[in-house]
Amino acid sequence: MDKNAPIGIFDSGVGGLTVAREIMRQMPEERIVYFGDTARVPYGSKSRETIIKYSRQIVRFLLTKQVKAVVIACNTASAYAMDAVEEVCKLPTIGVVKPGARVAAEATQNQRIGVIGTEGTISSGLYPALIHQFDPQIEVIGKACPLFVPLVEEGWLHDPLTEEVVKRYLDSMKQEKVDTLVLGCTHYPLLRSMIRKVMGEGVNLVNPAYETAVGLRRMLEFRDMTNEGRLDEGVDKYQFYVSDSPERFQAFADSILPCTAEHTEVVNIEEY
Repeated sequence: MDKNAPIGIFDSGVGGLTVAREIMRQMPEERIVYFGDTARVPYGSKSRETIIKYSRQIVRFLLTKQVKAVVIACNTASAYAMDAVEEVCKLPTIGVVKPGARVAAEATQNQRIGVIGTEGTISSGLYPALIHQFDPQIEVIGKACPLFVPLVEEGWLHDPLTEEVVKRYLDSMKQEKVDTLVLGCTHYPLLRSMIRKVMGEGVNLVNPAYETAVGLRRMLEFRDMTNEGRLDEGVDKYQFYVSDSPERFQAFADSILPCTAEHTEVVNIEEY
């Protein structure tokens, strides 16, 4: 395997850019190929079978870019399609769920963890299952927050309406006295300040995007697959692909990434 090959990252849309951002920050020498399935977002309300189908198609596309590892930067796809992805690509693969579950289990003091995410992520039960692998005594309280994604994608990160929605969703978490809250959707870290305001300073907020980047770095170091810092002439360090609406994707990416996504290309993902 070429150490200088890119890391493949995929998500249902723009939310996985929070994972890409953390990887760029923690591993600035690495190349990235990012695919956002903007034509078929959201994944959270779709069936397991559909998400597995979509994930397989995307991985087949990433393999055409000679990636050396795959990051499933989508909680729902991580919950439903990890095994299917590993079967297709045979490459080192990491999702966003397990790293977040591990850190949450380590962080809680009162054994009460809240998990917020899409309907698919919450109904999958994967977060409780993984957290219980670390400590079966922990009580996990899940809450689907489907309106968070469209609010983030509209850019309403500090809007009074968003604050009201956050309060409505998280009131039950406050009543449950959780001391740790997993931001179980890649969009949610962009609402971190609003969630912190509502939940208070005493609650640990776990960002799986950050923990996934840490886990990826360890995985590549263990396998001696970290980039040596070489970038071939004429090759973009960061490449972005979507299944629809490149202009909207670019605008969102440029607002949160330490680079521009001006060369975003549209891919007919159904061909894969």
